[in-house]
Amino acid sequence: MNNDINDRLKELKIEDIVWIIYIGIIGLSLYANNVERHYFIYKDIISKKLYQKIMILIFGIVFIIYLYFAISTYKSVLKLNNKDSYNKIKFTYLSFIGSLLILISGAIFLYIAINDEEIETEIAFS
Repeated sequence: MNNDINDRLKELKIEDIVWIIYIGIIGLSLYANNVERHYFIYKDIISKKLYQKIMILIFGIVFIIYLYFAISTYKSVLKLNNKDSYNKIKFTYLSFIGSLLILISGAIFLYIAINDEEIETEIAFS
């Protein structure tokens, strides 16, 4: 097999791991919703603090994943050469721009999770 295929297969293995992590994050998000619900109903400060910690954990993990994909797509941009098709070049750049924008959104959500101590803003993993 050539290097492109080997590289692509390695990327797919990493993506498989990311999907498993996402499943864990979904479960953690469901738990966080229950903790948040408990806080709003009972005004339980312990639930509030736990919810905040869970949200920071969720968005911290998501930010790291987004960072990985932004770096990965940037490396793909660097690998482009004059022999690549117009579509490959165009789509690789668009993929990088999309990954960069997602990374920025992840940074914003992580910032909110860390700094919104009164849980005034609803943020959702997406």
